[in-house]
Amino acid sequence: MTCANNEQPAVRERHYPSDTTDAEWAVLEPLLPPMVCTLPTGGRREKHPRRNVVDTIRYVNDNGIKWRSVPVDFGIPWRTVYGFFQRWRASGALARIHAELHEMVRVHDGLNPRTVAVILDSQSVKGAETVGQDSRGFDGGKLINGRKRHLIVDMRGMPLSVMVGVASPHDSVPARDLLFRLRLAHPEVTVVWADSAYGGTLIAWADSFLGFTLKTVPRRKDQDGFAVLAKRWRVERAISWIMRARRDVRDYERLISHSEARIIWTFGTLMVRRLTRPPRPPRSSPHPVEPVKTAGSPKPIRIRMHQPQTIRLAPAALR
Repeated sequence: MTCANNEQPAVRERHYPSDTTDAEWAVLEPLLPPMVCTLPTGGRREKHPRRNVVDTIRYVNDNGIKWRSVPVDFGIPWRTVYGFFQRWRASGALARIHAELHEMVRVHDGLNPRTVAVILDSQSVKGAETVGQDSRGFDGGKLINGRKRHLIVDMRGMPLSVMVGVASPHDSVPARDLLFRLRLAHPEVTVVWADSAYGGTLIAWADSFLGFTLKTVPRRKDQDGFAVLAKRWRVERAISWIMRARRDVRDYERLISHSEARIIWTFGTLMVRRLTRPPRPPRSSPHPVEPVKTAGSPKPIRIRMHQPQTIRLAPAALR
Protein backbone atom coordinates (compact mmCIF):
# COMPACT_ATOMS: atom_id res chain seq x y z
CA MET A 1 0.00 0.00 0.00
CA THR A 2 1.32 3.42 -0.97
CA CYS A 3 0.11 6.88 -0.09
CA ALA A 4 2.71 9.10 -1.72
CA ASN A 5 1.47 12.44 -2.94
CA ASN A 6 1.98 12.65 -6.69
CA GLU A 7 1.29 16.38 -6.77
CA GLN A 8 4.60 17.21 -5.05
CA PRO A 9 7.73 16.62 -7.19
CA ALA A 10 9.83 13.86 -5.62
CA VAL A 11 13.13 15.07 -7.07
CA ARG A 12 14.71 18.47 -6.60
CA GLU A 13 18.00 19.78 -7.92
CA ARG A 14 20.65 18.72 -5.42
CA HIS A 15 23.67 20.95 -5.31
CA TYR A 16 24.56 21.06 -1.58
CA PRO A 17 27.40 18.88 -0.25
CA SER A 18 25.09 17.58 2.48
CA ASP A 19 22.46 16.29 0.02
CA THR A 20 21.95 12.56 -0.30
CA THR A 21 23.11 10.86 -3.47
CA ASP A 22 21.02 8.22 -5.21
CA ALA A 23 23.19 5.49 -3.71
CA GLU A 24 22.89 6.94 -0.20
CA TRP A 25 19.13 7.30 -0.48
CA ALA A 26 18.84 3.68 -1.62
CA VAL A 27 20.50 2.66 1.66
CA LEU A 28 18.62 5.06 3.92
CA GLU A 29 15.09 4.94 2.53
CA PRO A 30 14.26 1.34 3.64
CA LEU A 31 15.37 2.19 7.20
CA LEU A 32 12.98 5.11 7.69
CA PRO A 33 9.79 4.46 9.68
CA PRO A 34 6.66 3.71 7.62
CA MET A 35 4.30 6.52 6.74
CA VAL A 36 1.36 6.91 9.07
CA CYS A 37 -1.11 6.56 6.20
CA THR A 38 0.12 2.98 5.65
CA LEU A 39 -0.49 1.93 9.26
CA PRO A 40 -3.74 0.28 10.41
CA THR A 41 -4.53 3.35 12.52
CA GLY A 42 -4.41 5.52 9.41
CA GLY A 43 -3.35 9.13 8.98
CA ARG A 44 -2.86 11.91 6.48
CA ARG A 45 -0.59 11.57 3.51
CA GLU A 46 2.78 13.23 3.77
CA LYS A 47 2.85 16.37 1.68
CA HIS A 48 6.61 16.58 1.14
CA PRO A 49 8.97 13.87 -0.13
CA ARG A 50 11.00 12.27 2.62
CA ARG A 51 14.23 12.63 0.73
CA ASN A 52 13.81 16.40 0.83
CA VAL A 53 13.11 16.17 4.57
CA VAL A 54 16.31 14.18 5.18
CA ASP A 55 18.32 16.57 3.01
CA THR A 56 17.02 19.54 4.99
CA ILE A 57 17.90 17.98 8.36
CA ARG A 58 21.38 17.13 7.11
CA TYR A 59 21.80 20.67 5.73
CA VAL A 60 20.93 22.25 9.09
CA ASN A 61 23.24 19.84 10.89
CA ASP A 62 26.16 20.26 8.48
CA ASN A 63 26.05 24.04 8.08
CA GLY A 64 24.99 25.00 11.60
CA ILE A 65 22.10 27.28 10.67
CA LYS A 66 18.91 27.98 12.59
CA TRP A 67 15.71 26.09 11.84
CA ARG A 68 14.09 29.32 10.70
CA SER A 69 16.91 29.87 8.18
CA VAL A 70 16.20 26.77 6.07
CA PRO A 71 16.65 27.73 2.38
CA VAL A 72 13.47 28.03 0.40
CA ASP A 73 14.74 25.82 -2.43
CA PHE A 74 14.06 22.76 -0.24
CA GLY A 75 10.38 23.54 -0.61
CA ILE A 76 9.53 22.57 2.99
CA PRO A 77 8.52 24.84 5.89
CA TRP A 78 10.99 24.73 8.74
CA ARG A 79 8.29 23.71 11.22
CA THR A 80 7.55 20.62 9.14
CA VAL A 81 11.21 19.59 9.07
CA TYR A 82 11.55 20.20 12.80
CA GLY A 83 8.46 18.07 13.37
CA PHE A 84 10.04 15.12 11.54
CA PHE A 85 13.29 15.62 13.46
CA GLN A 86 11.46 15.60 16.78
CA ARG A 87 9.08 12.70 16.05
CA TRP A 88 11.77 10.37 14.71
CA ARG A 89 13.86 11.09 17.79
CA ALA A 90 11.02 10.65 20.30
CA SER A 91 9.68 7.44 18.73
CA GLY A 92 13.07 5.70 18.82
CA ALA A 93 13.25 5.45 15.03
CA LEU A 94 16.49 7.44 14.92
CA ALA A 95 18.18 5.12 17.45
CA ARG A 96 17.01 2.06 15.50
CA ILE A 97 18.34 3.49 12.22
CA HIS A 98 21.67 4.20 13.89
CA ALA A 99 21.95 0.64 15.24
CA GLU A 100 21.12 -0.92 11.87
CA LEU A 101 23.59 1.33 10.04
CA HIS A 102 26.31 0.39 12.52
CA GLU A 103 25.83 -3.32 11.83
CA MET A 104 25.67 -2.73 8.08
CA VAL A 105 28.98 -0.82 8.13
CA ARG A 106 30.73 -3.61 10.02
CA VAL A 107 29.43 -6.25 7.62
CA HIS A 108 30.42 -4.01 4.71
CA ASP A 109 34.00 -3.89 6.04
CA GLY A 110 34.09 -7.68 6.46
CA LEU A 111 33.74 -7.67 10.24
CA ASN A 112 31.38 -9.33 12.67
CA PRO A 113 28.21 -7.21 13.02
CA ARG A 114 28.69 -7.30 16.78
CA THR A 115 31.78 -6.04 18.53
CA VAL A 116 33.20 -7.19 21.86
CA ALA A 117 35.72 -4.38 22.48
CA VAL A 118 34.81 -0.69 22.68
CA ILE A 119 36.48 2.60 23.65
CA LEU A 120 35.03 5.25 25.96
CA ASP A 121 35.77 8.97 26.13
CA SER A 122 34.10 12.36 26.62
CA GLN A 123 34.20 15.84 25.12
CA SER A 124 33.20 19.13 26.72
CA VAL A 125 31.64 21.78 24.46
CA LYS A 126 30.49 25.30 25.15
CA GLY A 127 26.79 25.90 25.52
CA ALA A 128 25.04 28.75 23.74
CA GLU A 129 22.60 31.10 25.41
CA THR A 130 19.78 28.77 24.34
CA VAL A 131 21.06 26.08 26.73
CA GLY A 132 19.24 26.33 30.04
CA GLN A 133 21.01 26.73 33.36
CA ASP A 134 19.58 23.42 34.62
CA SER A 135 21.19 21.42 31.78
CA ARG A 136 24.66 22.95 31.73
CA GLY A 137 27.67 22.99 34.04
CA PHE A 138 31.27 24.12 34.34
CA ASP A 139 34.10 21.74 33.53
CA GLY A 140 36.94 22.78 35.80
CA GLY A 141 39.52 20.73 33.93
CA LYS A 142 38.77 22.16 30.48
CA LEU A 143 37.43 25.51 31.76
CA ILE A 144 34.30 25.12 29.63
CA ASN A 145 30.79 26.17 30.60
CA GLY A 146 28.35 23.95 28.76
CA ARG A 147 27.68 20.25 28.26
CA LYS A 148 29.74 17.10 28.04
CA ARG A 149 29.35 14.40 25.37
CA HIS A 150 30.09 10.83 26.35
CA LEU A 151 30.87 8.54 23.45
CA ILE A 152 31.45 4.78 23.10
CA VAL A 153 32.85 3.56 19.77
CA ASP A 154 34.05 0.26 18.37
CA MET A 155 37.56 -0.44 17.11
CA ARG A 156 36.74 1.26 13.78
CA GLY A 157 35.53 4.44 15.43
CA MET A 158 31.84 3.84 14.74
CA PRO A 159 29.68 4.86 17.74
CA LEU A 160 27.57 2.41 19.70
CA SER A 161 26.22 4.71 22.38
CA VAL A 162 25.99 8.49 22.80
CA MET A 163 25.01 10.37 25.94
CA VAL A 164 25.01 14.11 26.65
CA GLY A 165 24.92 15.68 30.10
CA VAL A 166 26.11 18.63 32.13
CA ALA A 167 29.84 19.28 32.06
CA SER A 168 30.43 19.63 35.81
CA PRO A 169 30.50 15.98 37.09
CA HIS A 170 33.63 13.87 36.92
CA ASP A 171 33.78 11.49 33.96
CA SER A 172 33.42 8.43 36.18
CA VAL A 173 30.02 9.56 37.52
CA PRO A 174 27.97 9.64 34.25
CA ALA A 175 30.02 6.73 32.92
CA ARG A 176 28.03 4.36 35.13
CA ASP A 177 24.78 5.35 33.44
CA LEU A 178 26.40 5.11 30.00
CA LEU A 179 27.90 1.68 30.68
CA PHE A 180 24.55 0.47 31.99
CA ARG A 181 22.89 1.55 28.73
CA LEU A 182 25.65 -0.19 26.81
CA ARG A 183 25.07 -3.46 28.68
CA LEU A 184 21.34 -3.37 27.91
CA ALA A 185 21.77 -2.58 24.20
CA HIS A 186 24.93 -4.60 23.52
CA PRO A 187 25.26 -7.61 25.84
CA GLU A 188 28.09 -9.00 23.71
CA VAL A 189 30.58 -6.30 24.76
CA THR A 190 33.19 -7.55 27.24
CA VAL A 191 36.15 -5.12 27.11
CA VAL A 192 36.00 -1.33 27.50
CA TRP A 193 39.07 0.86 26.97
CA ALA A 194 39.23 4.34 28.49
CA ASP A 195 41.63 6.94 29.83
CA SER A 196 42.82 7.16 33.41
CA ALA A 197 39.87 9.40 34.39
CA TYR A 198 37.64 6.32 34.33
CA GLY A 199 39.85 4.36 36.70
CA GLY A 200 39.54 3.85 40.44
CA THR A 201 36.33 2.42 41.84
CA LEU A 202 34.65 2.42 38.42
CA ILE A 203 36.77 -0.57 37.33
CA ALA A 204 35.55 -2.76 40.17
CA TRP A 205 31.96 -1.53 39.79
CA ALA A 206 31.89 -2.31 36.05
CA ASP A 207 33.27 -5.79 36.67
CA SER A 208 30.97 -6.62 39.58
CA PHE A 209 27.64 -5.25 38.36
CA LEU A 210 27.94 -5.24 34.55
CA GLY A 211 30.59 -7.84 33.76
CA PHE A 212 32.82 -5.38 31.87
CA THR A 213 36.60 -5.54 31.87
CA LEU A 214 37.47 -1.86 32.05
CA LYS A 215 41.06 -1.14 31.01
CA THR A 216 42.64 2.28 31.26
CA VAL A 217 45.31 3.68 28.92
CA PRO A 218 47.43 6.08 30.98
CA ARG A 219 49.48 8.97 29.66
CA ARG A 220 53.11 8.44 28.83
CA LYS A 221 55.64 9.38 31.45
CA ASP A 222 57.47 11.72 29.08
CA GLN A 223 54.29 13.14 27.51
CA ASP A 224 54.09 16.93 27.24
CA GLY A 225 50.74 18.15 25.91
CA PHE A 226 48.56 16.14 23.56
CA ALA A 227 49.87 12.84 22.20
CA VAL A 228 48.28 10.00 20.26
CA LEU A 229 47.87 7.00 22.56
CA ALA A 230 47.04 3.40 21.84
CA LYS A 231 43.33 2.55 21.59
CA ARG A 232 42.34 6.09 22.63
CA TRP A 233 43.19 7.57 19.23
CA ARG A 234 40.18 5.78 17.74
CA VAL A 235 37.65 7.60 19.89
CA GLU A 236 39.59 10.86 19.52
CA ARG A 237 39.23 10.50 15.76
CA ALA A 238 35.49 9.89 16.17
CA ILE A 239 35.21 13.11 18.19
CA SER A 240 36.94 14.97 15.34
CA TRP A 241 34.31 13.57 12.97
CA ILE A 242 31.62 15.15 15.15
CA MET A 243 33.26 18.55 14.85
CA ARG A 244 32.99 18.46 11.05
CA ALA A 245 29.29 19.29 11.41
CA ARG A 246 29.13 22.96 12.35
CA ARG A 247 25.97 22.51 14.39
CA ASP A 248 27.99 20.24 16.73
CA VAL A 249 30.86 22.70 17.30
CA ARG A 250 28.78 24.35 20.04
CA ASP A 251 25.67 23.07 21.78
CA TYR A 252 22.64 25.13 20.79
CA GLU A 253 19.86 22.70 21.75
CA ARG A 254 17.50 23.43 24.60
CA LEU A 255 16.88 19.71 25.19
CA ILE A 256 19.65 17.22 25.90
CA SER A 257 17.83 14.60 23.83
CA HIS A 258 18.07 16.88 20.79
CA SER A 259 21.82 17.25 21.35
CA GLU A 260 22.16 13.47 21.27
CA ALA A 261 20.03 13.33 18.11
CA ARG A 262 22.35 15.84 16.43
CA ILE A 263 25.35 13.61 17.05
CA ILE A 264 23.47 10.55 15.79
CA TRP A 265 22.58 12.40 12.58
CA THR A 266 26.24 13.33 12.12
CA PHE A 267 27.41 9.73 12.44
CA GLY A 268 24.46 8.52 10.36
CA THR A 269 25.62 10.66 7.46
CA LEU A 270 29.14 9.29 7.86
CA MET A 271 28.00 5.66 7.93
CA VAL A 272 25.66 6.00 4.95
CA ARG A 273 28.47 7.50 2.88
CA ARG A 274 30.82 4.72 3.94
CA LEU A 275 28.28 2.11 2.80
CA THR A 276 28.26 3.60 -0.72
CA ARG A 277 32.04 3.32 -1.09
CA PRO A 278 34.28 0.27 -1.53
CA PRO A 279 35.12 -1.57 1.70
CA ARG A 280 38.10 -0.31 3.60
CA PRO A 281 41.02 -2.72 3.19
CA PRO A 282 42.51 -4.11 6.40
CA ARG A 283 45.58 -2.34 7.69
CA SER A 284 48.73 -4.10 6.46
CA SER A 285 50.78 -2.78 9.37
CA PRO A 286 49.62 -1.82 12.85
CA HIS A 287 49.11 1.79 13.82
CA PRO A 288 52.36 3.46 14.99
CA VAL A 289 51.04 3.85 18.53
CA GLU A 290 49.60 0.34 18.79
CA PRO A 291 51.81 -2.40 20.25
CA VAL A 292 53.19 -4.77 17.63
CA LYS A 293 52.12 -8.37 18.08
CA THR A 294 54.88 -10.80 17.21
CA ALA A 295 53.55 -14.05 15.81
CA GLY A 296 55.03 -17.25 17.13
CA SER A 297 56.80 -15.79 20.14
CA PRO A 298 55.40 -17.02 23.45
CA LYS A 299 53.97 -14.53 25.87
CA PRO A 300 56.30 -13.68 28.74
CA ILE A 301 55.48 -15.32 32.05
CA ARG A 302 55.62 -13.10 35.09
CA ILE A 303 56.52 -14.95 38.26
CA ARG A 304 55.73 -13.16 41.47
CA MET A 305 57.83 -14.42 44.36
CA HIS A 306 56.18 -14.60 47.75
CA GLN A 307 57.78 -12.06 50.01
CA PRO A 308 58.24 -13.31 53.60
CA GLN A 309 56.66 -11.20 56.22
CA THR A 310 59.17 -9.13 58.13
CA ILE A 311 59.01 -8.95 61.90
CA ARG A 312 59.86 -5.65 63.49
CA LEU A 313 61.25 -5.83 67.00
CA ALA A 314 60.69 -3.05 69.42
CA PRO A 315 63.88 -1.29 70.44
CA ALA A 316 65.25 -2.32 73.76
CA ALA A 317 64.48 -0.05 76.59
CA LEU A 318 67.24 2.32 77.44
CA ARG A 319 68.91 1.64 80.72
